Amino acid sequence: MADDGRKQMRAADADRQQVADQLRTALEEGRLDLAEFDERLRDAYAAKTYGDLDRLLTDLPNAAPIVPAPPPAAIEQREGANRAWLGHVWGPWVKVLAFFTLIWALGWIFSSEPVFYWPVWIVGPWGVVLVVRTIGGLASGEPGKHAREEEHRRRLREHRHERKMLYRQAIANGELPRNPSKEQRKAFIAEATARGELPPKPRRPTIGG
Repeated sequence: MADDGRKQMRAADADRQQVADQLRTALEEGRLDLAEFDERLRDAYAAKTYGDLDRLLTDLPNAAPIVPAPPPAAIEQREGANRAWLGHVWGPWVKVLAFFTLIWALGWIFSSEPVFYWPVWIVGPWGVVLVVRTIGGLASGEPGKHAREEEHRRRLREHRHERKMLYRQAIANGELPRNPSKEQRKAFIAEATARGELPPKPRRPTIGG
């Protein structure tokens, strides 16, 4: 069913160009004669859906199916998540590197002899571990998980802020005592949520996203 849905999707100019390139390769390999190539090339540039493009490649063994490109917003979001995750992973390492390099540099400046760059024994092994983690994390989608966790934390902070504001307003209006008990706070939050004055507490994102 998913493949049928893809076939009905509208193709882009870049998709038509990919098919045209594959047809040219087939012509150069002798899999298509010139008349077949011209006919399929016209059909490729006139194609409207991925299904139309697929039909031009089905009998070509080396042709790859055209995959719909993700929208630019999705690409930017993924790249932003990758940058944020890399900063999270490598940020402490960069700070430690700068700190120990500064100490080493000061020792070298005030020493009468060259000083071995001893921070390498600290940041070197750590850097190797981070390289392995980076490769594995990018392959397993760790940046996306990290982005969802960060978004969850942000929503929790906003929820706590809204809850405190409701507490203060309720205390000012006499709906709650100045030092409410835990049970009173829980009952107040439940009522506020039921009335729609406070959104439900954000749930932690699932592993699958």
